[in-house]
Amino acid sequence: MKIGFVSLYGPGHFNPMSALARQLQSREHDVVMLSLPFIEPLARAANLPFIPFGEKDFPDTVNAEILGTMGRLEGAQAREFAVNALAKAAAVRWRELPELLSANGVDALVLDNYDFYAEVVPIYLGIPYATVANALHFDYSGYTPLCIYGWEHENTPEARQRNLRGVSEFTQMLIRSNAEMIAEVEKVGIRPNWEDPSSLFFDLPWITQCPREFDFESSHWPEQFQYTGPFHDGEGRPELSFPWDRLTGEPIVYASMGTVQNGNPEVFRTIATAVAKQDPAQLVLSIGSVLRPEQIGPVPKNAIVVNRAPQLELLKKASVCITHAGFNTVLEALTQGVPQVAIPVTHDQPGVAARIAAHRTGVVTSLEKLTASGLATLVEEVLSNPMYRDNAVKFQRAIAKTDGLSRAADLLEEGFGLTKKVRE
Repeated sequence: MKIGFVSLYGPGHFNPMSALARQLQSREHDVVMLSLPFIEPLARAANLPFIPFGEKDFPDTVNAEILGTMGRLEGAQAREFAVNALAKAAAVRWRELPELLSANGVDALVLDNYDFYAEVVPIYLGIPYATVANALHFDYSGYTPLCIYGWEHENTPEARQRNLRGVSEFTQMLIRSNAEMIAEVEKVGIRPNWEDPSSLFFDLPWITQCPREFDFESSHWPEQFQYTGPFHDGEGRPELSFPWDRLTGEPIVYASMGTVQNGNPEVFRTIATAVAKQDPAQLVLSIGSVLRPEQIGPVPKNAIVVNRAPQLELLKKASVCITHAGFNTVLEALTQGVPQVAIPVTHDQPGVAARIAAHRTGVVTSLEKLTASGLATLVEEVLSNPMYRDNAVKFQRAIAKTDGLSRAADLLEEGFGLTKKVRE
């Protein structure tokens, strides 16, 4: 069986999806990555075969424009822009993927649940598929808050009604954005409940890399929904140069706003000013590819400002992680037992931040409340209060015990009826 992994176009989704593909590849299964063309360099670095789609509709200039706009937007604006961009990719995927899959002998698919309604392609082809949450999973049932909201989880009728209203608002936006594709899909007789995207997951694996312990407490999930843990293998990422000799031995405050929401220089200036108030501490600031280091302005003499940082390696040395609450950054921090200061911007980040607050692995603020003095107070709180690191270390132990990557691969083998193969 040849298994196609359809990756969303972004490192935060590609990295865990490619790690899962490599895990199956190491078990001697035939795998291939499929995505928009500008993901190909990441696939090459991950040592995975790659099939592009959407080359005409998504040339490099369009991709750069999408990512540049995303980097400047926040909150609901960013979410709606992203949903519209994903809908354009979904329409292309519906047009091109069936023929590509058939031509390349792909027998099964692993899909990202942020690629909304992607399941219609394997349904149309009659091939098996599984759904993976590389970012925080969506709960369309209303039992817990949808991950795009930063609400606390409350087990009350009022909270559930609030959650359901939030679900309805979001799914109506999905339907509006995907109206063209939905009309085409219904022409071939596929008519799922578009208001409940999870109805497309059926009884094959629905896997989240969220550790069970990090989620809100709830027993409502269907049987096919499976918690695992982070899909990390420490491999497959482009090699990045970093001035390791400039590390001073002081406690490291590692700060990153991710690979997408990083176009606001004022946020980075605020972080630099806040960390300058800590003594002793050394700031390592990863600003992404949109800005230049000189745009951040004055930083502490011992600060290291780079466009891209070897995040996994730095987190092994960090005392605290300032983050946009991107799910993969938070999971990578927890894997190393590093507490967080979260500044959620959009997408699933409010939901991730709500879990940080609930489990007290760090503290949470917002862009609206962000000031240098306020952020300095939060960083000092996390650095000085051992409770946050102790709680992060509890998750570190749970993550190590679970071995989420191996567990997710097991679930895919079981779901696709594959024989487990492990190289000697």
